[in-house]
Amino acid sequence: MRTVLLDAADRGAIGAAARIIRNGGLVGMPTETVYGLAANALDRRAVAKIFRAKGRPQDNPLIVHISEFGQIERLVRRVPDAARRLAEAYWPGPLTMVLEKSALIPDEVSAGLPTVGIRFPSHPAARALISAAGVPIAAPSANRSGFPSTTTAAHVMRDMDGKIDAVLDGGPCGVGVESTIVALSSEPPRLLRPGGITLEQLGAVLGRVDVDPAVLKPLPPGARPLSPGMKYKHYSPKANVVIVSGGERKYVDYVNSHAEPGVAALCYDGEDRLLRVPAVCYGGEGDFGAQARELFEALRRLDDIGAGTVYARCPAPEGVGLAVYNRLMRAAGFEVLSLG
Repeated sequence: MRTVLLDAADRGAIGAAARIIRNGGLVGMPTETVYGLAANALDRRAVAKIFRAKGRPQDNPLIVHISEFGQIERLVRRVPDAARRLAEAYWPGPLTMVLEKSALIPDEVSAGLPTVGIRFPSHPAARALISAAGVPIAAPSANRSGFPSTTTAAHVMRDMDGKIDAVLDGGPCGVGVESTIVALSSEPPRLLRPGGITLEQLGAVLGRVDVDPAVLKPLPPGARPLSPGMKYKHYSPKANVVIVSGGERKYVDYVNSHAEPGVAALCYDGEDRLLRVPAVCYGGEGDFGAQARELFEALRRLDDIGAGTVYARCPAPEGVGLAVYNRLMRAAGFEVLSLG
């Protein structure tokens, strides 16, 4: 298969990508969070192609994307008031709501669960593609399963060239980490995956929101993931990632004391000048938005420089920083070194 690169600014390209979706094919789709691997969510065979292209486990559910709020009505059993209030506040945007699915959603999309995640993205190319295709679109991140997510069309081509029909180039993603996922199928609502809409923002609309233990800890053996990003090691470069918790001075001293071939650092802006190992920066300390935008590109660059072991600065788990912390914890397989 030859993967075609299309320019999202070209109206004809949107039409070509929509035809691929309607015909059961796969398209790398830009969103404001990360690039998604898009297929017709109502076509079981098309959805199966997503899992094959990514090497994705079959028990990992997919998110369904819509281009207008009204499209949610036929995809779920009911739209609770909480969903309407969240949609009014944060849709279109980087937020996924988990609700009881309707019979229209294939089990392949929901991984056999009675629920489905629905998202209304804000990226204009994503919305144009969904509208032109005329079907809801299932779209996990457009990367090899377990590896860092894709935030540019070039990333998608690197991971998916020859495995999918086309990539729609809509430029770099503005948020940089996958959408926030909140389960509204239980009471109180539960945060399943942090993202660009923070826990505090959810609470401002919903009141109490519980945080699922899998946000900060591994899912217990045998437990079923209720959303993407809960069960498996994700977002990881080829290198072994170790999160180092401690202030800048302690971090720098520790990394420099372990300077040897194959060791690299994932650090905040400016700290690379203090280190005696190859270093990749991923935003300034406390600048959670920049950390989110730059994280996956930084993890991919660590592969490019041939890192074997990466010592990563531990982000603060607050605001959007909670999303960065969650992604790094999973990239590291929850291996954290505390320097006190």
